[in-house]
Amino acid sequence: MKKYTLLVLFFLGTFVILAQDLPYNNLYVKNNKSYIKINGKKYSEIKSTFYNKYRHEQNIGFKNFEDCAYGLKNSIAFDFNSKRLNGKLYYGLIPSDTKYPQPVFFKVSSKIKKGKAKINLMPLLTGKYDFINWQKTGIGKLGYRVVNEKGDIIYDGRLNFTFDFKTKVFKVVASIIEGPFVNKLTDNSATISYRTNIDAITILEANKKSYRDKISCRNHEFTISNLKSNTKYEYTVKTKTHSEKYYFTTAPEKGSKTSFTFAYASDSRKGNGGGERNISGTNAYIMKKLSAAASLYNVKFFQFSGDLINGYLIDKDIANLQYINWKHSIENFWHYSPVYVSMGNHEVMVKAYGRKLLSKKKRELILIENFPFNKNSSEKVFAENFCNPENGPISEDNSKYDFDTTQINFPSYKENVYYYTYANVAVIVLNSNYWYSTTLSDNDATRKVGGNLHAYLMDNQLKWLEQTLNKFEKDTNINHIFVSQHTPAFPNGGHSGDDMWYNGNNFFRPYVKGKPVDYGIIERRDQYLDLLINKSSKVRAIFTGDEHNYNHLEISDKILRYPKNYDKPKVKLLRSIMQINNGAAGAPYYSQEKLPWSKFTKGFSTQNAIVLISVNGKKVSAKVVNPETFEVLDGFDITR
Repeated sequence: MKKYTLLVLFFLGTFVILAQDLPYNNLYVKNNKSYIKINGKKYSEIKSTFYNKYRHEQNIGFKNFEDCAYGLKNSIAFDFNSKRLNGKLYYGLIPSDTKYPQPVFFKVSSKIKKGKAKINLMPLLTGKYDFINWQKTGIGKLGYRVVNEKGDIIYDGRLNFTFDFKTKVFKVVASIIEGPFVNKLTDNSATISYRTNIDAITILEANKKSYRDKISCRNHEFTISNLKSNTKYEYTVKTKTHSEKYYFTTAPEKGSKTSFTFAYASDSRKGNGGGERNISGTNAYIMKKLSAAASLYNVKFFQFSGDLINGYLIDKDIANLQYINWKHSIENFWHYSPVYVSMGNHEVMVKAYGRKLLSKKKRELILIENFPFNKNSSEKVFAENFCNPENGPISEDNSKYDFDTTQINFPSYKENVYYYTYANVAVIVLNSNYWYSTTLSDNDATRKVGGNLHAYLMDNQLKWLEQTLNKFEKDTNINHIFVSQHTPAFPNGGHSGDDMWYNGNNFFRPYVKGKPVDYGIIERRDQYLDLLINKSSKVRAIFTGDEHNYNHLEISDKILRYPKNYDKPKVKLLRSIMQINNGAAGAPYYSQEKLPWSKFTKGFSTQNAIVLISVNGKKVSAKVVNPETFEVLDGFDITR
């Protein structure tokens, strides 16, 4: 992406720089620090996260844990590089003779004092406690859990070690600390990704071929091609001293009418109740239950659409920590089958600006998307953490409201808007929190700066959606299309004041350079529904979240969907589709509200849920299960 174009202004005898290529208004930079000035009122940039109830308690990021361990004589030591971190380090060996390798924590723990801890492997994890046989082989794998003095779980880590029998010295070596994951699965290919704690050359073996890193690195990604459809393939990831073996099964041939099941859920940000319900920003307890349920039901792929983490962060490194904790929580399933992930509002990376209100001893806040977009935007940080298809639109540049078509001005859609197919099914993934300014709906000051609205699909994304629907409408291999975005078209419990409704107020919309776009939220909702229902015969359902509950709603012309005295054109819906909302993956629940379409809402539940979509040729049905109890919460036919 190009460098920022800067306009230099003279203000009070000092240099003030206005960033001209950002889609914001009234935004200035002075002495490498930005601020907003509106009608003589100055909003200063806030670097800390005090403004935010979702803030990270420890202010510790992924870098504190990425390469934190080193070997000593008889022991392994840790330095988390944070003198404020005190607590406990739980640890245990990880077996390699199981499909789902997990640490078995030892009966005692080590103290963390001023960010440092030590594990005496000798004599503690020897003899009857050495179930991985490291005393004979000289190699092993260790899992550990970092817990602060309040009892909050901060991070679950793992490391590979070697042992020198002569010197009794342990050595921490290249270790896979994230993954491996199966991504972008097709009928003839798959992409395997993983991350190591240090720069390393690794090897992936699959289908009688070896793939080797060209350079020493931490992020590793290999695409395996020329595979047979619907075939099981083992793959092995090797570092210099260790190896891990898993498998994947390619998709059936395109257009195949074979029966299969896939899963859907969203909203796994931290929950209440303590323990694993909050591992630094994510409800790992429920996510692990979802992962196990998906494996039990032989799910072929998992669509997860937003609010993975608590987010709303300024610091990219803290976001990376929350993301890796989320990935750890579902990786037992992800080792073998793909997980496709999209963005919600809690994935937002913010720039925060505040103005003191002396009378109330508070601050008026303006929260916009973090920039530079090619480094710190929500979309960029998200793309760095996941391996999704790259077949979506480019950005909102060259749209009707692009103010300078000679340069890139908006965040990228890379890996946050895309589609994928499996047999006779296509799934289209949207981003309804693109370029999201958090306070846009709350105050006029933010509108004078700019940003996108929660739940609003901007022009280029909507245009791409239309083109993609047309493509699949003509594709005889595709019988069913599912579209997923984080926010419901019709909220039912918790978000009636936003999503695609805003209490029936069409006033709300994005602002570019402080100027409103042409269409309000309800107009944009209608344009969206017109594409899905009237201009496509194959869309069966939309998968949504945001509201922390499960329900399904049949969207048709029968439902009341306009506010009183609505003065804009109304769209007639020519057929019906389902809205399946499952924001019940662990975030604090919302109960049902009374809305114009409430009588059409079915199966409402605040229990945690996994939605299982079964496809059998031209027939599609849904089954909804509580992953903790395996109680069936709901079931219905999607096609009739």
